[in-house]
Amino acid sequence: MHHGSLDNDVRRFVEENLRTGRISLVVSTSSLDLGVDFSPVERVLQVGSPKGVARALQRAGRSGHRPGAVSTLYMVPCHALELVELAAARIAIASGHLEERYPVLQPIDVLCQHITTTCLSGRLYPEQFLEEMRQTRAFSKLTREELDWALSFVATGGSALAAYPEFKRIRFKDGYYEVDSESPEGKQLALKHRLSIGTIVSDQSMEVAFFRGGSLGHVEESFISRLKIGDTFLFAGRYLELIEVKGMKAYVRLSNRRSGPVPRWMGGRLPMSSELSRHVRQLIDSASQGNYDQPEMAFIKPLLLLQSQRSALPRQDEVLVEWHKSRDGYHLFVYTFEGRLVNEGLAHLTAFKLARQSPATFSIAVNDWGFEILSDRPFRFEEGASQFFASFKQEELSDDILACLNAGEMARRQFREIARVSGLIFQGYPGAPRTVKQVQISSSLLYDVFVDHDPGNLLIRQAHQEVLDRHLEVRRMQLALERIVSGKVMELDTAKASPFALPLMVDRLRGKLSSEKLASRIERMEVEMAKEMQSARYYL
Repeated sequence: MHHGSLDNDVRRFVEENLRTGRISLVVSTSSLDLGVDFSPVERVLQVGSPKGVARALQRAGRSGHRPGAVSTLYMVPCHALELVELAAARIAIASGHLEERYPVLQPIDVLCQHITTTCLSGRLYPEQFLEEMRQTRAFSKLTREELDWALSFVATGGSALAAYPEFKRIRFKDGYYEVDSESPEGKQLALKHRLSIGTIVSDQSMEVAFFRGGSLGHVEESFISRLKIGDTFLFAGRYLELIEVKGMKAYVRLSNRRSGPVPRWMGGRLPMSSELSRHVRQLIDSASQGNYDQPEMAFIKPLLLLQSQRSALPRQDEVLVEWHKSRDGYHLFVYTFEGRLVNEGLAHLTAFKLARQSPATFSIAVNDWGFEILSDRPFRFEEGASQFFASFKQEELSDDILACLNAGEMARRQFREIARVSGLIFQGYPGAPRTVKQVQISSSLLYDVFVDHDPGNLLIRQAHQEVLDRHLEVRRMQLALERIVSGKVMELDTAKASPFALPLMVDRLRGKLSSEKLASRIERMEVEMAKEMQSARYYL
């Protein structure tokens, strides 16, 4: 395994042996983009969909990394429907359609860090500094009030931390700000600040343990942060109820409920980008019109014909909604093709509103194409799918999504990154780093202090905004809802689960059944689909 978190000695060993030829294959985590870009890499094998056009190009560029060489990328689908995403990526690359990049705006933590850096290198004159910052894209709309707040915060620690001298990093003197570089405190600040400059902070894992003792394993922090106390999730083959989160430990007990989300590591849940989603919808639209001119689409034509027989192939301006009853219960499938994060948000919003209509227990599964909601009792939209999604008010979307997810804990975890970048917490000296638990406890205390005693703190506002933008993709969710409401919703009842539904059902069952039982169940569904596709060959 090769990524940036490896020990330096191991990393150097891997890279050196790649150069000499002793190592011929390196397996890398998908979320960290290989991390190698030197000439011995001849080809890259992308297992599964790249989830984005720019991401596919970037990974291809890790091979043939020298003048005149050709980059080679092989994409290997993990299941048949991923061929559509691979075709979409290939077409988008050939046409030069890349994703839009949304720049980070007004990152106050970066502003605080840069204020300290500037003061360490000389004097900071506010008017001159404001003019300089407004020349950057990120701070082009920075107001004098925001700058004054940041300067005051770095100088005094704000109203909540004014009594603590360690948070008074700069001083105001004769119209400018500076660091007292001659004092022991100034020299200590300079050393710590130089060791902390930068903005890259990685996600951490949390231990899952029984409240009365006994560890079950580790999950990503971002997964736990989405859960509320009392929520049930499936982990280590058991349904667990979250009791308490303390530092980097999540305490649980066995739950009687038999539904809940399954943890996935970041590398396995990168969301499909908006550009790739658009090309996937175009290919499905073409297939609905009988056009299978792309080789990947021609290969899976029997499967897509089966989808149209059991359900439908949606047009580009349509959203497909399927209702299905199986031995597991009553299923709702919604296909938006908008990526995992958007579908996760929409799934929770849908379940939240359905529970308001009629109290019930729902199980949710999500992938890049859509989401599944499962209940042991029958349920429907009271006024139909079109009216149901039209009831999602754009102006209330952020509040609604924050209400049905654990936004407070997500913001608390996000604040650790902000506290580190802004200089509120120090991660330790080389060779003696502070543990993640120590850093989390420190940032959690600061978060609570600011929420209780400094509610107007701009760093707290930033933490909540980053949760909406980065972890929930609310902007993209709003655009997706606009597309759903302005288009057509196809609402169908299916006698048999459609091919589009199969990956969602497998995702839900993966953590519930043993690998042998799951493989057996998948095989039965595949055999049944294969028989139907054989009998439908006159369509080809």
